[in-house]
Order: sequence, then structure tokens, then C-alpha cells
Amino acid sequence: MASSADISLALVAGEVSGDMLAARLLAGLRPHLPDARFHGIGGPRMMEQGFVSDVPIETLTVRGIFEIIPRYREIKGIQNRLRDRLLEERPAAFIGADYPGFNLGLEEQLRASGIPTVHFIGPQIWAWRGGRIKKIQRAVSHMLVIFPFEEQIYKNAGVPVTYIGHPLAETIPLVPDVAAARAALGIAPGARVVTVMPGSRMGELKYLAEPFVRAAGLLAARDPGLIFVVPVAGEKQRAYFNEIVAQAGLGGIDVTLVDDSHTAIAAADAVLVASGTATLEVALFKKPMVIAYKVMRASWEIMRHMGYQPWIGLPNILAREFLVPELLQHAVTPEALADAVWQQLNDTPLRDKLAARFTDMHHSLLRNSAQESAQAVLRVIGQ
Repeated sequence: MASSADISLALVAGEVSGDMLAARLLAGLRPHLPDARFHGIGGPRMMEQGFVSDVPIETLTVRGIFEIIPRYREIKGIQNRLRDRLLEERPAAFIGADYPGFNLGLEEQLRASGIPTVHFIGPQIWAWRGGRIKKIQRAVSHMLVIFPFEEQIYKNAGVPVTYIGHPLAETIPLVPDVAAARAALGIAPGARVVTVMPGSRMGELKYLAEPFVRAAGLLAARDPGLIFVVPVAGEKQRAYFNEIVAQAGLGGIDVTLVDDSHTAIAAADAVLVASGTATLEVALFKKPMVIAYKVMRASWEIMRHMGYQPWIGLPNILAREFLVPELLQHAVTPEALADAVWQQLNDTPLRDKLAARFTDMHHSLLRNSAQESAQAVLRVIGQ
């Protein structure tokens, strides 16, 4: 068995969610490989685990089909340079953390050269682009999946697979401390709170910030005592959101911008949220929600014909039913958003039902993901 000082592992995460997932994996690997070198492309959470990012993660962040076209050559160049470096370095394995458009192509080339590849997490072939399974069969030595139903899909395709649970199910408590979250934000225990989450990326904010802000204005008109909490990912996003609030003439409503999304969700009575990983976070905090999704029109026209199921939000996909409302593209209007959130705030039987269903969902996703994913990688690299 090689000393861990002789081992290097390459990883790529292209978005905030991938950074979080990969950080959990690294936390599980580090006790077994204390002196190994972890490098590639990643974000701040990975770096907290001793990861060295050769390229800033923001360089890869892009959303939508047509939105990537202006940056295709730049991103392809990054992929090619990383490929050439890894072919020379010969790491013990390459681990792609989500971001399949970039990582699967890289994994296919590396695996063909004899470098083991692990993909973490399984691309959503059960939602759209099922034809990707053939590429996955060529590209991936071992797949790590975070939803229980995914394991059989990859087994049926002959792809070695491990269900590791979802890391968020471990980091979010089964019973969130609402009082502590409100105290941290200076919000009175009896206040009614709507958390507004139009997305962490500028591409999301461009399409969702304005309708979300105007929906908040309509809700405030119905209940002037409502408090709105908005988690923002950075100064650029904060400035953009404040500009939208000012343009909408809503400076008089109670809006608190915060850095910590989990505190913002825990404090909420209901959440208005962009489709994505954040919807699962909201479900794990047992909060009623309204999910919205909007992209460039041309991207939407393609994507809406590629889906295999009627749901887009992760809580609904896991439940296999519309537990919470989804408003997509042209349906994302301030009026529709406000009406849907108002029901989530005021329908007590619905709120109780959602809390029970989301608790069951939490239990189904709860595993020691750091340990499970690390053990799978260690088996791949013979450690």
C-alpha cells in the first residue's frame, strides 16, 4: 500500500453545490490520506479541507444552454489544459463533483488513459438527457449517488455505484432551531417571516430577483407586518438585489439581507426559492415553499421538451408528486408568486402535512456521506 504522501487526487467542482459535496468527501478522505495532495478546481469549502484550486471556481460557473455559448472556448480551454496536466501527473483518481457537462467529458478522456474516475453525484438522467447513460458507462469507474432511487438505475446500466445519502441531511438538524435563528437575525419570535431566495448566481438573479421582489411587495401589502429575509452570496449580488428593491419602489418594506442561507431558512415561516439544491435545503428545514424557475427563452424552449417527468423541484421529485407549487418561466409573475406564498403562509393543515412529509424525506436521505463516499473512493484507488 502506497504512503498517502505519494498519492494525489484531482477534483473538479464547478458550482457552490458541488463545492459543498466535494468538501464532505474530502473531510472523509483526509483521515485516511493525511498527506495526500488534493487539487483541481474547487471553492472555499473544499479549500478548508486542504484542497488547492488551480483555477477559481467562478471561472466555470454558468447557467442555461445558450448562456454557455459565449464562454464555450474559454471553458473548453480550461478543460483541455487540466486534462493535459492530469495525463502527465497520473493522479490516483479523478473525482468530478457534479457539473456533468464539464466533468463527464474530462472523465471519459482520463479513464481511457487508465486513470480511475469517480463521479459525485449522479447526473439527473432520471429527469432529462437519459441518453447520457452511454457516456457515463464509458467515462465513470464508480458513481456516487445521493438519492436512494438512483442506485438501481446505475446498477441496471452496469455502472458500479454507491448510495451515500445526501450531505445536507447530515448538516441540517432534524428539528431546526427556529428561535435561535430568529434571535441571530434580531427577529421577534412571533413575527411572520418570508425568506426570499432568488439564487446565488448572477444569472439566476437576472431572471428571478425582480419578480421575487415585486411578489414581496404584494405580500407586504396584504400583511404590513411581514419580515423578508434574503440570503445573498456576495457583494455583487447584494448590490444588484438592493438596486432591484430600489427600482421597485419597495424601500419601505422590512427586508434583511444576510450571508447565511441556513439561518435565513430556519427563521422562515415560508420560503420563495429558485429551483436547485436550495429547494432540498428548504425541505430539510421542514419549511413550506414555492419554487420558481426561469431562464433565457431559447434555453427554456429546448429544456421544456427534454424533461422526463412533470416536476422540477427536488422535494417534488423525491415525493413523486407536487407537494409544493412550482412556477416556471412565463408563470413566474409577481402576482402568481405572491398568491402561492400566501397560501403556504396561511394554510395550517398544509403546513402540518409538509412538515411530516419533509421529516420522512430527511430520514430517507440521512447517512454518513463523508464516510460512505470516502470508503468508495479508497476502494477505487486500492487504499
